[in-house]
Parts: sequence; C-alpha cells; structure tokens
Amino acid sequence: MTQTTYAVRLTNVVKRYGNATVLDGIDLTVAHGEFVCILGRSGTGKSTLLNLIGGLDEPTSGTIELLGRNLSELDETRRASLRAHKLGFVFQFFNLIPTLTARENVELPLALNRVAQGSARQRAQALLDGLGVGGCASRFPDDMSGGEQQRVAIARALVHRPALVLADEPTGNLDIDTGSDVLALLRDSCRSADATLIMATHSSEARALADRVLGINQSAVSEQSR
Repeated sequence: MTQTTYAVRLTNVVKRYGNATVLDGIDLTVAHGEFVCILGRSGTGKSTLLNLIGGLDEPTSGTIELLGRNLSELDETRRASLRAHKLGFVFQFFNLIPTLTARENVELPLALNRVAQGSARQRAQALLDGLGVGGCASRFPDDMSGGEQQRVAIARALVHRPALVLADEPTGNLDIDTGSDVLALLRDSCRSADATLIMATHSSEARALADRVLGINQSAVSEQSR
C-alpha cells in the first residue's frame, strides 16, 4: 500500500441523493494520527461523510483517497478487505450482537482477519481490561449499561489495530458524564494506538479534545475554532 503523509484525502467530493445535494465540493485532508471532530446538527451530512470515507457509500463525483488507495479504483471486495483490515467503526447505537458476549463481540474483527482463536481471546480480554470493562467479558449486551456497551464497542473497533477509526455520534445514547468519559477514552485509546480518529458528533464537548474541528453547514465543510 502506498505510503502517504495523510490518512484521508477528499478532493471536490459531491454527494447527491436524487435532487438533494448533501455534500458539495468537499476538500479535506486528515493527517495520520490526527483526531478530527466534525460538528453539525442532525441531517447536515456528518454520517454521509463518514460513510464516504469508510467506503460504505460512493460519491456522486470527486475523489476519496483512504490510506493511500483511491476508493473509486477498488471494487466492493477490495473495499470490504480494506475496511476489515484497516478501519474500525464506533456507532451511536453500539451495534453489538446481542447473542454474543462482550468478549465474543470484540473477537469478531479478529475472526474476520483469521487470527487464531487463542490469540484473539487474549487480545480481546486485554483490551477489555484496559478499557475498564474486563469484568463484562462474559456478559451479554443487554446485561450491560450504555457506557459499558460503548466501551466494548470501542474495544471491538480497536482490537484489530486499525489505522483509522470512524466514530458516528459515539456518545449520542449516553448521559453527559458517561459521554464525557467515553469521548476521552476513545481519544486516548486511538492516540496510544497511533490510529487516526474522525468523529462525527453534535456534542460540543468533543471540540476541546480534538486536534482539529470541522463544521458542516449547507453542504459545505469549514474549519472551526476549538
């Protein structure tokens, strides 16, 4: 894979759904290891931008380069492989599989990457311990609090050591205090793993933690003060 000085670069990216323009002429570069926070109200295109960066959706026009690869040059199989090996995702609604324990949820990305079961279990447990939810390893999501579930979701996003983590409203379902703790934990975990973090949120608390803050308004992205 081509080495670059950036993790993500968007050039003149446009995204339309029918006659509605969600993103219009987006130019954006995110450096390796950077924490970028994207602020905006619901419906402004934050999730759409993350989906484009993660190769889950395709732009109407423009170029998206992810970790040195032009996504438009990859078929879906190659995009899926890139996501499985190099990307981690954290969602507002946790998206844990309810019939799997916390540790089994965390082990999933390692299974997809064909890591031996014993090594996967050890790595998952160590990460759960580091995130303060080691005691939840054998519990199912419905038996955990929202904060515990989100910590497990963070462990799942980081366990395969991704180069880039995309977080979509990761504290949207948490109370203020728990949300603040999870934000700091996610930032610190990505920093210690040297992973780039791009977070879409409407929470102003993320502003103080990020290296750079962007705002989305009227289909455009602009730099904001921290």
